[in-house]
Amino acid sequence: MTSPYPENKHASLRTLAMPADANPSGDIFGGWIMSQMDIAGASHARHIAKQRVVTVAVEAMTFHLPVYIGDEVSCYCETTRIGNTSISVHIETWVRRDRLEEEIVKVTEAVYTYVAIDKDRKPTSVSKPAPNP
Repeated sequence: MTSPYPENKHASLRTLAMPADANPSGDIFGGWIMSQMDIAGASHARHIAKQRVVTVAVEAMTFHLPVYIGDEVSCYCETTRIGNTSISVHIETWVRRDRLEEEIVKVTEAVYTYVAIDKDRKPTSVSKPAPNP
């Protein structure tokens, strides 16, 4: 059986959407989703940079479908660009609905950009991985 989750992307975070993260109608706040994506993307970028990173931009944020209380939220990351000090990460957020039929759908996606910083919190060069032979 093939997985409905995205191929060739790294699963960086998996959590449950809880009542404290929702509005009175039971929809999860967009800001909570964005923060989960930022945690996932920063973890991914830090792994690539091998040093501390900070978020500097979010672009092309698209909310496709709502997230509900009880949904299992998964963020998948893919490096899209490595610059001198920055790393851009495309993040897709998928949910497994908390229902008997286990519907799995993509709900959100965006590109987050992180900058590597040194111990003095100044931008520093990212070590680029060697190209594949």
